[in-house]
Amino acid sequence: MGVPLPLLRHPVVAAPMAGGPSTPALVAAVSAAGGLGLLAAGYKRPAEVAAEIAAVRAATDAPFGVNVFLPGPEPDPAAVTRYARRLAAEADRRGVALGQPVGGDDEWAGKVALLVAERVPVVSFAFGLPPARAVEALHAAGAAVLVTVTTADEAAAAVAAGADALVVQGVEAGAHRGGPADEDGVGELGLLPLLRLVARVTPLPLVASGGIADGAAVAAVLAAGATLAQLGTAFLRCPEAGTAAMHRAALAAPGDTTLTRAFTGRRARALVTPFVTAHSAAAPAAYPHVHQLTAPLRAAARAAGDPDGVNLWAGQAHELALDLPAGELVARLGAEARAALAAALDGCRG
Repeated sequence: MGVPLPLLRHPVVAAPMAGGPSTPALVAAVSAAGGLGLLAAGYKRPAEVAAEIAAVRAATDAPFGVNVFLPGPEPDPAAVTRYARRLAAEADRRGVALGQPVGGDDEWAGKVALLVAERVPVVSFAFGLPPARAVEALHAAGAAVLVTVTTADEAAAAVAAGADALVVQGVEAGAHRGGPADEDGVGELGLLPLLRLVARVTPLPLVASGGIADGAAVAAVLAAGATLAQLGTAFLRCPEAGTAAMHRAALAAPGDTTLTRAFTGRRARALVTPFVTAHSAAAPAAYPHVHQLTAPLRAAARAAGDPDGVNLWAGQAHELALDLPAGELVARLGAEARAALAAALDGCRG
């Protein structure tokens, strides 16, 4: 028997955004307002995650969740070496040395053990399928287990793995493709057709993700079969988010996005910059090795205020993101979604 999702006042989930944006303050504000905030455990040690869980609980007693990255296959070391050679000139120009591509599993098992011990109510996974022992331990601790999928086949596999709900991620989504597969061209469907295809293979609750930035879009995915809407880019301009100033400014301006491996070695949607244009075609499928290589480049660019060297993750509807407190944004999204659904029904009756 699975674990149900928490009951929410608003059908809004704040996506876990690793690397700084998903602060405890953002997560707590979203959950306290009646949505569901998700901490991002990616790139953090278990002790850091424990401290963030404590900070959220100190701010609110509302339910929240934590997202965990699962490890992928080892990449071709020669491809990583070739890409490092390509980036050498970028490193010289910024006066830094490239990072060491050591790989690793992001200590995912230690994080799961922590979440079991802390009895976190919702745990979501990206980049893979959690093993049965992890799902069983989380269920025993009362946690609802979410798995991110980008195809109907992945959805079927996630159901078999014991997921309680699926995060259905359309290609419109900002940042990393969260499904188990990371082959070019795989899992690149738009959100609405993907929702309908996934709904055909499972009755599990679906959390729609990808290009949702206002209440009308929330209404659209609810009408298409989703239980909840997960928004990431829409929360990046909230004052509680740990988003860099240059990133906030870039999101507010017109700009194209594209899928790129240039910064991390895994496909991710970012604003198009000269760095993305120059290196996307050459970047190998090598996560987290490329992420580790480019970390000093990104840090130097951030310190210099140069957006060209920074991974400006953004969904396709990024210009709709608002500079609003997170709690206000959750309430606004809920109200707009209800109004949009009512207006659509009125139109049909007319």
